[in-house]
Order: sequence, then C-alpha cells, then structure tokens
Amino acid sequence: MARNRSMMSEHLKAEIAKELGVYDIVATEGWGSVSSRDCGNIVKKAIEIAERSINGK
Repeated sequence: MARNRSMMSEHLKAEIAKELGVYDIVATEGWGSVSSRDCGNIVKKAIEIAERSINGK
C-alpha cells in the first residue's frame, strides 16, 4: 500500500529545489523526473534546515 502523505510541504520542496537548481525539471516534467541523487540532496537540505531550527530554539 503506497503512502500518499508527504512529510515535507510542497512549498518547502519547491524552495529547496530552486536553491539546488532542479526546479526547472519539476516545473516542466514533475517530481517523478528528478533524479534520485537530486532527491537525496533535497532531503539532506531539508534535514539541515530542520536541525538548524531545532538548535536555534
């Protein structure tokens, strides 16, 4: 059974994709066309952001 619930908001994913330079792929072809390496980089960046927000509080 597939999980359709996302842990990251679409806005956060889009902002990180823009920062990493892969948003043009997302905009034209969708998230399914983003390479696994780029998806991994998006996840790493999201984890860094989460850790910074936890440590900042």
